Amino acid sequence: MGSALLEMRGISKQFPGVQALQDVSIELGAGEVLGLVGENGAGKSTLIKILNGDYRMDTGDILINGQKVDLRSPSDAAEKGIRVLYQELITLDTLTVAENLLVGHLPTRRGLVDWKGANESAREVLRRMNINLDPRTIVGDLSVHQKQVLEIAKAVHKKATILVMDEPTAALGEEDTLSLFGIIKSLKEQGVGIIYISHRLKEVFEITDRVTVLRDGQKIGTLQTDQANMAQLIGMMVGRELEEFYPKREIPVGEVLMQVEGLTINGIIDQISFSLRSGEIVGLFGLLGSGRMNVLRALYGLDQYEGGTITVKGSTAVVTGPNGALASGIGYLPIDRKLEGLALSLAVSTNITMANIDRIGAGLFFNNELERQRATKWVEEVAIRTPDIATEVNSLSGGNQQKIVLAKLLETGSKIFLMNEPTRGIDVGSKVDIYQMMENLCEAGAGIIMISSELPEMLSMADRIIVVAKGRITAEFSRQEATQEKLLHATTM
Repeated sequence: MGSALLEMRGISKQFPGVQALQDVSIELGAGEVLGLVGENGAGKSTLIKILNGDYRMDTGDILINGQKVDLRSPSDAAEKGIRVLYQELITLDTLTVAENLLVGHLPTRRGLVDWKGANESAREVLRRMNINLDPRTIVGDLSVHQKQVLEIAKAVHKKATILVMDEPTAALGEEDTLSLFGIIKSLKEQGVGIIYISHRLKEVFEITDRVTVLRDGQKIGTLQTDQANMAQLIGMMVGRELEEFYPKREIPVGEVLMQVEGLTINGIIDQISFSLRSGEIVGLFGLLGSGRMNVLRALYGLDQYEGGTITVKGSTAVVTGPNGALASGIGYLPIDRKLEGLALSLAVSTNITMANIDRIGAGLFFNNELERQRATKWVEEVAIRTPDIATEVNSLSGGNQQKIVLAKLLETGSKIFLMNEPTRGIDVGSKVDIYQMMENLCEAGAGIIMISSELPEMLSMADRIIVVAKGRITAEFSRQEATQEKLLHATTM
């Protein structure tokens, strides 16, 4: 770690009814990667938005290289060498790599843009960072990782010395993640200070020098990463010791709830057969493109299948769409809560009850009191942290948004739950809450089919694991039999 590049001292920020930050201080050195972790709602985003000039702090000071600065806007922050790369990247997708990289500073010649000079300048910037991108490529044609790398290159080109990365690997595979880590190490060598925000604690241990933990708007502590351990960090984040991160209970398995026979989607999945019993969690494991997701979508009627039968409690289910699935007692938790699971501009109460709206009424006969009662019930049972059931969903944290999707699913009264990456992109505390809710459902006689890309989650939560590769089932293991090596080996068969 180099000199004190950035100091944020005694930062406090209050919103109506919420103390978002209270006397939080962090320090970042030149050439250091500082992890910033905490549950959703802990205050991480508020702190970073203050650093970026999006929010004004109520009290506190910000110093860069020992000098106090007043950051009233993102442009103020940029002038001081601060650049924040948010999880949802802001790129100009209809323009070229060169135009994105040099936006506002394109070279001109005789009053016209010098495109040859622009491409040569961009190519030189990319070369210095060892980034293999063609300056003439339209940015909309790039992968998420390539766009991310482009944004980093833009920040470095504009002399950023403090770089904030917000969940940078959320949409990346393993190879792209390793590539990003290589770029981060190169930036460290150049003296850039990096604040690294991630729910993936394994990455935090791999890439950071120190890690600061926030909880409920307060700083809990800062640790040297090489002297910390996972249990210690999780305990600081959630405020309690997690004796068992995955709260798996021994729940008796009952009657067959669903029987799938020969499920086939031409060219995608072939002759998929398995059963689901009450009290049971069945995991579907496979690599990207294996067909596991198509199985789940077909069971809910989102993908049409050409062959096979779905039997629910002994009767053939007609699943040609989500309405048919719901009528058969099948509920679905989508992988993308924002695109598929929520109406972000509507209230918490509306989102929870929308899948069951017919039972509440319509038009002049809509029962507002019943909607309020149903929504309040699930807010309490699923532990959704919201100021009010009338609060717009887009103002809540990711973990609470995921709990609302789960509450909407529970409101349907389903007994068979299809869960596609149920804890994707949420904090450890919310994960534990969702694991416990899954166990409660099983204890009440429901059955769950779960997809998860996180091997520890799959190995700990699933009673049986079915491996799908190239559209076929290649293996099945009980929880006692399954190991990481066996699962990965089965994906290559």
